[in-house]
Amino acid sequence: MTTGIDISNKPSPHSLGNRLRRVAWGLVQATIFRWVPRPMHALRARILRLFGARVSLKARVCPRARIWGPWNLVMGDYATLADDVDCYCVDTIEIGAHTTVSQYAYLCGATHDHEDRRFTLRPMPIRIGPSCWIAADVFVGPGVTIGEGTVVGARSSVFHDLPPWKVCIGTPAKPVKDRVIRDRQPETP
Repeated sequence: MTTGIDISNKPSPHSLGNRLRRVAWGLVQATIFRWVPRPMHALRARILRLFGARVSLKARVCPRARIWGPWNLVMGDYATLADDVDCYCVDTIEIGAHTTVSQYAYLCGATHDHEDRRFTLRPMPIRIGPSCWIAADVFVGPGVTIGEGTVVGARSSVFHDLPPWKVCIGTPAKPVKDRVIRDRQPETP
C-alpha cells in the first residue's frame, strides 16, 4: 500500500487545444514578442490580443514579461507588467488601469489540491484593482483580490485579499498604513 502521490502517469489537466495554443504562444513570446522594441507597447498589446488577451492598447507589457496563457489576461489603460514578471494565468488575471506590477513579481493563478492523490490542478483568478503598485519580487497567490490603490511592498507574499488604499508588507502581506496621495506642490523658483 502506498500513501504517496504518484503523478508519473498523470494526464495533463489541459485540453489538447490549450496545449497547442500554449506551444504557439511560446514560440511567438520567445521571438517576435521579445524582439519588439521596448517602447512599442501597443504592438506587444496587439500580439497579446491575437492570442485572446483583453489588453488595452495603452497597457505597457515589457518584452521580458512571461505570460502563461494570454487568453486569460485582462489589463486596463496604462497597466504595466515589467520585465521578468511571471504571469501564470491558468485562470483570469485582471490588472486594473494605472497599476504597475514590478520586476520579478510572480502572479500565481493556480495551485494544486495537495490532499488529492491525483494532485489536481486548481486554477483560481487574481484581481488587482486600479492604481495599485505590486513592488519588486512580490508573490501574489491564487484567488487573491487586491483592492484599488493598494501598494504591496517589495518581497512580500500575498495569500489573502487585501483592502483598498493600504500599504501592505510582509509574508503574509498585511496592511501597515493607509495610502494617502499627496497633491503636487507647485515648484518654487
